[in-house]
Amino acid sequence: MDLDRALRTTGAVRQFSDEPVDDATVTAILDTARFAPSGGNRQPWKVAVVRDLALRRRLADLQQPQWDAYMAARAAGQSPFNPVDYEPVADPPHAPNPLLDHYGGPGPVVLAVAVDLRLLAVMDAELERTSVVGGASIYPFCWSILLAAHDRGLGGVLTTFLSRSEPEAGPLLGLPEHHALAATIVLGHPSTARPTRLTREPVGSFTTVDRFDGEPLTGEPAEPSA
Repeated sequence: MDLDRALRTTGAVRQFSDEPVDDATVTAILDTARFAPSGGNRQPWKVAVVRDLALRRRLADLQQPQWDAYMAARAAGQSPFNPVDYEPVADPPHAPNPLLDHYGGPGPVVLAVAVDLRLLAVMDAELERTSVVGGASIYPFCWSILLAAHDRGLGGVLTTFLSRSEPEAGPLLGLPEHHALAATIVLGHPSTARPTRLTREPVGSFTTVDRFDGEPLTGEPAEPSA
């Protein structure tokens, strides 16, 4: 697949058919994704391919309360779980989630992605705000999984809801010591048409020159080189 097209069309897919994703395909996807960049080329990732349907159902049950809280916050006009001014909504109602409903069924495959904290250079760990830069060594790998899956005709979505339940999910998954649950990625055959024209803000809305309060970057995007 043309790289520019792949980057513009790898939108989140959350609805899948019952057609299974075999181990050979999962291996091929991970074989490509392993070339993702990471700090010091330490490759700190570890992946569990969760096939057991009962275990997947348990993981879905752990994520449902987080989803309920997320949707209740959005309904209240908040940005859910943000570290600045998020205020949890008391007793959030149940919010349907077709993706979680499909966890315990056939078809898509669930990947639990962990990161070895001993292999991260967390440059902002001592700043007086939420640390973010450690993700630079794990999320390019996750994104490469989604791109490699897209190239093979599959859809996928990355979520981090399970990370909020890591104390419960970790033992279920055999999470090693000094590892963190970075994401779960669901891959499968889309049951609906894949989005081909994603909506995003233009470059000038988020890019400025010299400083973050500088003038917007202007100019027409150049065509990708052959």
